[in-house]
Amino acid sequence: MFQSFRPARRTAADCPQGDCDGCGGGHRIDRQVAEASLAVMPELKEIALHNRAILHRVVRHLATEKGITQFLDIGSGLPTARNTHEVAQEANPEAKVVYVDIDPIVLAYGRAHLETNPNTRVVTGDVRTPGEVLAHPDVRELIDFDKPVCVMLVGILHHILDEEDPKGIVATLRAAVPPGSYFFITNFTRLSDSRESEELEQVLLSQLGTGRVRTPAELAEYFDGLEILSPGIVPLPLWRPDEIVTDATTIGVRFMTGGVGIKR
Repeated sequence: MFQSFRPARRTAADCPQGDCDGCGGGHRIDRQVAEASLAVMPELKEIALHNRAILHRVVRHLATEKGITQFLDIGSGLPTARNTHEVAQEANPEAKVVYVDIDPIVLAYGRAHLETNPNTRVVTGDVRTPGEVLAHPDVRELIDFDKPVCVMLVGILHHILDEEDPKGIVATLRAAVPPGSYFFITNFTRLSDSRESEELEQVLLSQLGTGRVRTPAELAEYFDGLEILSPGIVPLPLWRPDEIVTDATTIGVRFMTGGVGIKR
């Protein structure tokens, strides 16, 4: 049954924080994957917090410092506390955010909780078919592709198998947005000194039928054609941290990396 299931970002982000309760039957799968993943890598709870924190920092930076007013958050999972629209619209109330996720529960939940927000949409879509995502009527209604957009692929591409061409997915999205647009990508990273990173890949494959923990060189390929912002593709806590990172050597800090690139 897992072969046809594609997880929302909750699998990698919110579930290890204990946020799967009451989310419906589909998210019992998320809980199963989270529990199996935590057995291999207990640091996933810490990693989930780092993934959420970098989302806040990047969206705030782009909205306040770079003047970005449009955010396309693909593989978003359920909109939770302090998610993309809240951070962006805190900086600019006119900022527009579209969440895209394959899980219909996300659509139902999002519409119920965001129906009074005219600058936010939730749509059902599959990152593996980016052309369909870009053509979705709600995406086209809210996002003006003649103006710069931030495309967010946060904790989702490690759920895409090699044969599903994650690099091609990014290339299709990159071709669709104008110069001045940004790409914000985070991913699980294969660590040469950590057997756990390989074991976690096996958990994802066995539980979901999908999952690839890629090398730093493979992750860098997602940013082909983009100018990467300082400090580069780095462990999540090291991307323009709000506080000093006292120990950058742990698995919890290093296992997930990310960066931001601009299309010139």
